[in-house]
Amino acid sequence: MPTVRPQVVAHRGASHELAEHTLGAYLEALDTGAGGLECDVRLTADGHLVCVHDRDLRRTAANKGIVSTMELADLSELDFAAWKNPWADLDDEAPDEDQDLRGVLTLRKLLETVADYDRRVEVAIETKHPTRYGGLVEKRLVEMLRDFGWDQAGAPVRVMSFSFTALQRVERLAPEIQLVQLLDKPNYWPMLRRVIGRDWIVGPGIKMLRDHPRVGESIARSGRDVHVWTVNKEKDLDRCLDLGVKAVITDRPRLMLDLLEQRLGPAE
Repeated sequence: MPTVRPQVVAHRGASHELAEHTLGAYLEALDTGAGGLECDVRLTADGHLVCVHDRDLRRTAANKGIVSTMELADLSELDFAAWKNPWADLDDEAPDEDQDLRGVLTLRKLLETVADYDRRVEVAIETKHPTRYGGLVEKRLVEMLRDFGWDQAGAPVRVMSFSFTALQRVERLAPEIQLVQLLDKPNYWPMLRRVIGRDWIVGPGIKMLRDHPRVGESIARSGRDVHVWTVNKEKDLDRCLDLGVKAVITDRPRLMLDLLEQRLGPAE
């Protein structure tokens, strides 16, 4: 019987049910009982960190604009939730939704929401690269974490990236912030295991673990904490439990929490 109960981290919020990276999706994840929230951050033209995955807005806001060339005021005029349920306007009986739950979400607003919540919730923040702003993204991120006093050991945040250089940058700026080296190619692991920091977490993708089980076993044996993305299926959760991973990042936090309760009993 597995003994490690992994933290359930809501990938871009409860993004299976609600539009990713919206405040509505994160509040749903919190209400569900997720232990952590995951977000991607990009820098706007006027220096704001916003929770957006893609470099452009075609998929999530029906707009051809590029996040890094737009100001926050321009982004605030867009609807980031309509794409998830394009027929909602035809439902005359649907309740009016608070527009704050549908618009662009700044990282500051997300962190304020977590800081004010009535239980500890952790936030996994991924910086996206390449970007026109390079290291400025990490610099602004660390400055914001300092505003919250979350640049110290024990803070409820960790910074993730596929970019080893980006994580080194964060480590120089704030050595106590927890770091997660994301990984999606099995041939990168032999090199990364030699160069990443002793206390860094490894974040492999579930597809890589499925396709290359020996790499997953090697990562598990490395003695490092392992956080796996994006775990949405029962058999993938079971694979993670077998490997003893410490966190599963999922679009479906409610499903993962229910499955964990079935396997391991109620959380304490």
